[in-house]
Amino acid sequence: MAIQGISAQQVGIKSNLLYDATTTFNLGLEIGLAPKWTLELPVNYNPWDFPENRKLKHWAVQPEARYWFCEKFNGHFIGLHAVVAGYNVGGLKVFGLNKHRYEGNLYGGGFSYGYQWILTKRWSIEATVGVGYLRLDHGKYPCGKCETKLDNFTKNWFGPTKAGVSIIYILK
Repeated sequence: MAIQGISAQQVGIKSNLLYDATTTFNLGLEIGLAPKWTLELPVNYNPWDFPENRKLKHWAVQPEARYWFCEKFNGHFIGLHAVVAGYNVGGLKVFGLNKHRYEGNLYGGGFSYGYQWILTKRWSIEATVGVGYLRLDHGKYPCGKCETKLDNFTKNWFGPTKAGVSIIYILK
């Protein structure tokens, strides 16, 4: 339900605070297409090397078509997203990434659910999660700076494909 005096919006710029927490630059644009449809176009980029050969370098683009149950930019929505990304990660003490470095590309897609809360006429907060399929094609290396490739791998993966807590500024 809209706040009185705030009509359905047309364009929003957003930043995913979960990406911000990992030092990843990110920016999303969401465009109203119809009364209950929007198209989200987020991009992110992390160029950093961290001490002790730790890497979380990546870039990604994850467009999503969204259907809103009430009105666009307000309340519950479901989405269909695609993703394409490149990565160079390793030396991290999560997901088994502490012993090797993985460099490659991924692509896939999935379904998402989210909710957006209107804070003021121009500001909102959104939470979203998604699940789907990813295909990862990468080389495996023995350490963070090693250039000797151990092997090439292709992996099909089903599970979480999207997570976000975003702050949004409505342009118009």
